[in-house]
Amino acid sequence: MILLETQNRIILDTFRAKLNAEKLDAIDITVADFDGVLFHISNPDGDKTKLMLSASVKFYAELQAHGADDLLKREYGDYLQATPESGYDVSLVYDLEKMPADKETVIQKAALLKRNCFASVFEKYFNAQAKGDTSESRAIVHYRDDETMYVSAEKDRVTVVFSTIFKDDDDIVIGKVFLQEFREGRRASTTAPQVLFTHKEPPRELRGTDARVGDNVGYITFVLFPRHTGEKTRDNTIDLIHTFRDYLHYHIKCSKAYLHSRMRARTSEFLKVLNRARPEPKTVEKKTAQGKSFVQKRM
Repeated sequence: MILLETQNRIILDTFRAKLNAEKLDAIDITVADFDGVLFHISNPDGDKTKLMLSASVKFYAELQAHGADDLLKREYGDYLQATPESGYDVSLVYDLEKMPADKETVIQKAALLKRNCFASVFEKYFNAQAKGDTSESRAIVHYRDDETMYVSAEKDRVTVVFSTIFKDDDDIVIGKVFLQEFREGRRASTTAPQVLFTHKEPPRELRGTDARVGDNVGYITFVLFPRHTGEKTRDNTIDLIHTFRDYLHYHIKCSKAYLHSRMRARTSEFLKVLNRARPEPKTVEKKTAQGKSFVQKRM
């Protein structure tokens, strides 16, 4: 199955073109990403020598409560602006005339802005688990209007729960098939995290909270152990887990599109068979009383 890119491809290509361009041109691009995130790439105050990347994240205030500002300062340093662009939550400004020799690293980090916003929650609870600190209350991030992410730390594990809304009954069926594959994958690899799925009702960890209940609500639980949250593996874990909801629904849509294409192809084949099975009409030549001939078709 295809893994979604961790970086935003449009930001990656745009920054690569701008930072390596011989001529500085004006730019003003707005980019939509998953989870309602918007990016704006522009020249601040019309200055073509500077490039600004701003992000609007609806749930950024919830991420700030878990150290998002500190993580972004660590990752982006002086590029991070104390006062973001109006209407946005985070802004990075790059001076195109004072770029370091290793431009590619700067480009890659810029394209990871959304990922790094998410990473603050995971790093906080990964560190709490490593220290054996279970005093941290559960993190609740409303990453979509009707969907929520829950993160909690225990002495031996970090539990991440995604709630998701299935718009169609077919999505629930296909989603269960995908999650069954995750369980099968854990049997093949003892290092894979445990994945649990509950439908209609929230898992036991969320009982007593405002977790939604309904026929179209599903909860996916990841149980991450120290081998997933350690210093050497945590970056890869964050890369994969923060895109899981988008990954799941992307493959559900791809599966439905594939099934529809197969159904259309099969229907087309059946129509061809029926057309071939239709008997050819027989022609019989007859004459009228006046001696004129005509052709009569018979099935």
